[in-house]
Amino acid sequence: MARLFARRGVKATIVSTPLNAPLCSKTIERDRQLGLDISIHIIKFPSAEAGLPEGCENLSSIPSPDMLPNFLKAIGMLQQPLEQLLEECHPSCLVADMLFPWATEAANKLRIPRLFFNGTDQIKLTRLRLPAFIKERTENELTKLMDKISESMVRSYGVLTNSFLELEPAYSEHYKMEIKRKTWHIGPLSLRNRDMKDKAERGNVFFNLSAAQLLEIAMALEASGQNFIRVVRERKQTKLAEKEEWLPEGFEKRMEGKGLIVSGWAPQVVILDHKAVGGFMTHCGWNSTLEGVTAGVPMVTWPLGAEQFCNKKLITDVLKIGIGVGAQEWSRYEKKIIVRKEDIEKAIIQLMVGEEAEEIRNRARVLKEMARRATKEGGSSYSDLTAFLEEL
Repeated sequence: MARLFARRGVKATIVSTPLNAPLCSKTIERDRQLGLDISIHIIKFPSAEAGLPEGCENLSSIPSPDMLPNFLKAIGMLQQPLEQLLEECHPSCLVADMLFPWATEAANKLRIPRLFFNGTDQIKLTRLRLPAFIKERTENELTKLMDKISESMVRSYGVLTNSFLELEPAYSEHYKMEIKRKTWHIGPLSLRNRDMKDKAERGNVFFNLSAAQLLEIAMALEASGQNFIRVVRERKQTKLAEKEEWLPEGFEKRMEGKGLIVSGWAPQVVILDHKAVGGFMTHCGWNSTLEGVTAGVPMVTWPLGAEQFCNKKLITDVLKIGIGVGAQEWSRYEKKIIVRKEDIEKAIIQLMVGEEAEEIRNRARVLKEMARRATKEGGSSYSDLTAFLEEL
């Protein structure tokens, strides 16, 4: 997003923390060499003060879900250093993610417009489709945060969305009417910055699955008869010496020339963009969903929690570019559901083989072209960004 602004002649400053900054510092330096006015300002992340292990500065580094309240507490403690930075720089606006609800108050103190960044889609579940533990509204840290997020959005200047109008037009209009705030679609952000150097730095998103579930996936991949690239997180149960826990005996030998297992990091965007890729098994996070859409790749959906079930519905029921597998309802972290090999195999074959698969591929290709048109001059996202910058 910072690069998107800078390419339009706007000075952009990214506020980050010591361990998160390196994730984008090389890209920023390269952009600066190309003449883009982008900088990064680092503020200390209060891990220890919030009761977190040292070096725990993002969600992926949290040791267990039980420490989520500590992480949210640490995020709240960033308000004071951010206010100090705003007072020193006094920018034209502040763009802050939804997980920083206090950013609206911080910006309002200095009469700076706060833009609420919505990093998810706009399709919503009705109350009947929400999980029981959310509908019950038992007051806890999560429900308190959701209330603060809703309040901060209503009090913000407007909303920037990583989506494009053609992807979900009915929901976009409904969203604008409901929140009664100006909304600008400026995505897909990953497509706007799609050159080979950028793609090479974009990693994959991991499922956090048990060894038993990984074993079921391996058996399903083999039984489906499809070629595959499988990316597995580097962790205790996936070390080379322990592969027997999550791979059938002789699997790698039998899959030579047919399947590739990547341990650790893999360039997800590059892989999805390759013409040989015909399907993408995804947890339905919004970034991964958009990357699948913009690559024109059909998806096997495997949502795990949060807004991922909304995204799954968009993919399978609205856009009709995917086949569902995995959990069918939102559950708590501690509830483990093993999806069996037969169900995974069926979903893979349904996505890849036959008349229905061809129809899904055709719809995915149409959406790919829509996404590309949206970001080009005269397209919906290009025009929304122009309107936003002109208003500021």
